[in-house]
Amino acid sequence: MGDSILSMYWGPMLIGLVFMAISLIVSSVLKSKFTKYSKTRLMNGMTGKEIAEKMLADNGIHDVQVIQVNGQLTDHYNPMKKTVNLSEAVYHQANAAAAAVAAHEVGHAVQHANAYKPLEFRSKLVPVQNASGMIMNIIVMAAIFGGYALYSIFPMDTVIWIIIAAQSVITLFTLITLPVEFDASKRALAWIDQNGVVTHSEHAMAKDALKWAAMTYVVAALGAIANLLFWVMMLLGRE
Repeated sequence: MGDSILSMYWGPMLIGLVFMAISLIVSSVLKSKFTKYSKTRLMNGMTGKEIAEKMLADNGIHDVQVIQVNGQLTDHYNPMKKTVNLSEAVYHQANAAAAAVAAHEVGHAVQHANAYKPLEFRSKLVPVQNASGMIMNIIVMAAIFGGYALYSIFPMDTVIWIIIAAQSVITLFTLITLPVEFDASKRALAWIDQNGVVTHSEHAMAKDALKWAAMTYVVAALGAIANLLFWVMMLLGRE
């Protein structure tokens, strides 16, 4: 019993540490790319705010507001409030990195306006994903600090089945996020190119920046899959 409790702790922790290290590397590269491309001023001089507003208008979206938020790489689209939230640097600056981020976030607004199915599905998964994450945290913490008490109430197989169910939802959420993010970048790059927002060299920079931003979601998905496989293998090993 003691070994089983420890395995439930060390297995996910090891997986978490490995993918945390990978995530830190990817994030470091991403930040360096954005720093590099932020030094290249756009030939047309448009700021991230102006680019976002023009892309919204070109797509016939007039009920979404472009606002500034604090932080670095905190840019996001809020479908509930219908706001494109741009970090201070992206909002005010006119460079390849700002153009990429601003257009990408508007890409999500375009998805929302067009009822893009993967985005709608992901939105519906949010409360279930949040609940699953909470369940995972409670069970893992209970296993670490009160494993014997936990397994005296629930059989270990039952606990693992619950974890697999919760982790499956989390994994599904990370997987459905991939097409949502890749599609937003595809829309962004197509629009900035077709509308002459960027030159050929600026387009290449924007594309590279968005590629590394997408890699953060790929790492998250791989980490979720690894965790799910761990729990499945643990269950199969007990049969």
